[in-house]
Amino acid sequence: MWQSCLVISLNNLVTEWLSLPDLADELGVSVKDVHRLLDERSIVEARIGERKIRSVPAGFVQDGRVVESLKGTISVLVDSGFSDEELIAWLFTPDESLPGTPIEALREGRKTEIRRRAQALAW
Repeated sequence: MWQSCLVISLNNLVTEWLSLPDLADELGVSVKDVHRLLDERSIVEARIGERKIRSVPAGFVQDGRVVESLKGTISVLVDSGFSDEELIAWLFTPDESLPGTPIEALREGRKTEIRRRAQALAW
């Protein structure tokens, strides 16, 4: 199911993006700290727009912080073989059985359900 979303542009799935400097402002940290978050895989990025600017979905931020359960979910998806773009697409693809999207469920504190679904993708 998630594979079909790869045909759809990430821009159709993610309505708001933050450049790395904008993310730093949103989090109240330096751009160097944002790079550390990327290196630690607490967040992931995609190159967006004509100029291919490194950007992060704004939905990864909640109340001035990175969504708490995002890092572990990213780890599960990467272990399942997802690329950064694929996992962003999966997190932002609507799923009628949730309802909503996996990122919305994470923002609501439903990490166990989302990680279980992510783990099932590896099989």
